[in-house]
Amino acid sequence: MAELIKIESENFVRVITMNRPDKRNALNSEMCDALHDAWQDFAGSEDRVALLRAEGSVFTAGLDTDDPPDSFWHAIPNVAFDIGKPVIAAVNGPVIAAGVSMLAFCDLCVATSATTFVYPEGRLGMAAGLISSLVGRIPHKIAMELMLTGRPVSAQRAYEVGFVNELCEPGSETEAALVTARQIASAAPLVLRFLKQAARHSIPVGLVEAGYSAQYQAQMLARSEDAREGALAAKERRAPVFVGR
Repeated sequence: MAELIKIESENFVRVITMNRPDKRNALNSEMCDALHDAWQDFAGSEDRVALLRAEGSVFTAGLDTDDPPDSFWHAIPNVAFDIGKPVIAAVNGPVIAAGVSMLAFCDLCVATSATTFVYPEGRLGMAAGLISSLVGRIPHKIAMELMLTGRPVSAQRAYEVGFVNELCEPGSETEAALVTARQIASAAPLVLRFLKQAARHSIPVGLVEAGYSAQYQAQMLARSEDAREGALAAKERRAPVFVGR
């Protein structure tokens, strides 16, 4: 079976590719776990900037309704944990539902003229709520229109309201994004990290976003060596020896 996530690295640029084109890159549990691992690996690597792209004619159809993930937000950059490095999205074709949330948390976006952004959850009777953080990233009324009406937003309009940084022809999005990625990767890593952190702290944190972040931190604590040591020490009726891991 083909890898759901492909990873390449060159000259401090990490390219992360969603590779499920036969399912329109719909996010199932396995794909979300693989994306989470990819972000975590990138965060701890020497690479300075990540480029997120997708195989096929659809960037992502959102969550896989036939195999829905338990925690899709694990796959969203900068939600489960702060990556601390710039993330650029290279987008072509429809970006649907959770895909819009995913792009909201990328730092830059290069999109083709064939790209459309759609959030149809109101017509489907479901919503995870992470999309609400979009309000802090583009004009309020545009965000509300996208969320409430379910109408597609064209790449041109997304560019005009600041959701997309650069427009290009279909098929050229990866190369166009790589130009920017390489330019960023040539800058001082400490400055990049500082500027991203400063910018992150300047953006309002949505209620759902904060809840997911807290949930992730609690999960990490529950899986830590100290958590296991604490439980074992209580069982053995002794003082725990914590190591901070």
